[in-house]
Amino acid sequence: MTTIPRPSRRHLLLAGTVGALTLASTAVLPAVNASAASGCAVTYTTSSWQGGFSANITIKNLGDAVNGWTLGFGFPDAGQRVGQGWSATWQQSGNAVTARNVDWNGSLPSGGTTSIGFNGTWTTANPAPTAFTLNGVACTGGTTPTTPSPTSTTPGPPPTTPPPTTPPPTGTTPVAINGQLHVCGTKLCNRYDRAIQLRGMSTHGLQWFGACYNDASLDALANDWQADLLRISMYVQEQGYETNPTAFTNQVNALVDKAEARGMYALVDFHTLTPGDPMYNLERAKTFFAAVSARNASKTNVIYEITNEPNGVGWSTIKNYAEQVIPVIRANDPDAVVIVGTRGWSSLGVSEGGNSDEIVNNPVNASNIMYTFHFYAASHKDNYRAELERAAGRLPVFVTEFGTVSYTGDGAVDSASSTAWLDLLDRLKISYANWTYSDAAEGSAAFRPGTCAGGTYAGTSVLTASGTFMRNRIRTPDTFPTS
Repeated sequence: MTTIPRPSRRHLLLAGTVGALTLASTAVLPAVNASAASGCAVTYTTSSWQGGFSANITIKNLGDAVNGWTLGFGFPDAGQRVGQGWSATWQQSGNAVTARNVDWNGSLPSGGTTSIGFNGTWTTANPAPTAFTLNGVACTGGTTPTTPSPTSTTPGPPPTTPPPTTPPPTGTTPVAINGQLHVCGTKLCNRYDRAIQLRGMSTHGLQWFGACYNDASLDALANDWQADLLRISMYVQEQGYETNPTAFTNQVNALVDKAEARGMYALVDFHTLTPGDPMYNLERAKTFFAAVSARNASKTNVIYEITNEPNGVGWSTIKNYAEQVIPVIRANDPDAVVIVGTRGWSSLGVSEGGNSDEIVNNPVNASNIMYTFHFYAASHKDNYRAELERAAGRLPVFVTEFGTVSYTGDGAVDSASSTAWLDLLDRLKISYANWTYSDAAEGSAAFRPGTCAGGTYAGTSVLTASGTFMRNRIRTPDTFPTS
């Protein structure tokens, strides 16, 4: 058996996720249209859930052409706050909010439009602003939208229209219950706009352990482990995708189908590690995700992880990569959640001396995205946990990979640290995939060496200490809210 070394300590972990988002299944409020004959027109629409909302704003310049603009408005309620924004630089002082153009949308000709947005929070009410300015010129007039009830999880339509309802689930699997997922605020939410947590396992490299992912093993993952998620880890280098793009794409698609058949979500991982600069694989990523997203666009169980563990490059490079790959996916699948790797082997920058501030201050210009965090419990402890908890209050985070052992992927299970980590993820409702659902000869593997050559995968007799620990955690009942 080939021994697969894990990255060194520097190569590790913890990815944070920050995101801007579009709510795929929320009701949309009527628009506020404010205009001034010689100034500007603004359309403000919002989708709300309990305590949070997503706002989309379209600005139309009715005056002379401008090269650089600032939009200003005030929140009607003191409890409304701007959170993660996109396509503009956002600031708030008291109730006053300003949005300034970024480099690519600063030119606004007469009659030209641009769209920006943000995720926000509210405490007692979420009325829409009705007065806007563009470079100091008032945009006046318009109508006030219906305001969601503070106790509602989804905004309602005008009183004369019966409220829309989401039908109850018709099955008991994770996908049957939750349907198409989306990002709301800092959480991963289901079709009922309620925050959920997915718990599952990651494959090892398909080029080495493809035999581990047969019908019997995936039946065990779905039924015996009662997992919600299969992360499909497709290495790009290291005898992976670059050697035969068609074969590896077909292998990924086959596993997406197998996960779907068992009611599990499929996390498609473009597993880059060496080299650490994601731009090295930009064209490969575009080709791969164009094919996979087109083929699986009609499915509701697919999540895309566009780069595994960037390292040795700055956040601006990772952001640039994401802003080129995400539109390729969106062209085929506008609704799927996309997960972006973070600096320092997806550690939110911690493993390279940084933190999540760099993402909060310069987020990816895209909607419905999350950010990655990776850790290995025996090596990454209190300081990593503290940064994850700090980031999770500001960014949507998904732990797409973690181990119960050391950063090498080997060694003994650190039960105390692993328990502390999983208790934290459960409390914060952060989804996760454990490394690995394989029989690799390393401590992080769930199965004992040689298991995948046999036919038995269910139960504990074939499991390692890590596999037994993770099966016990994942098997505890899910709490998927449906109302």
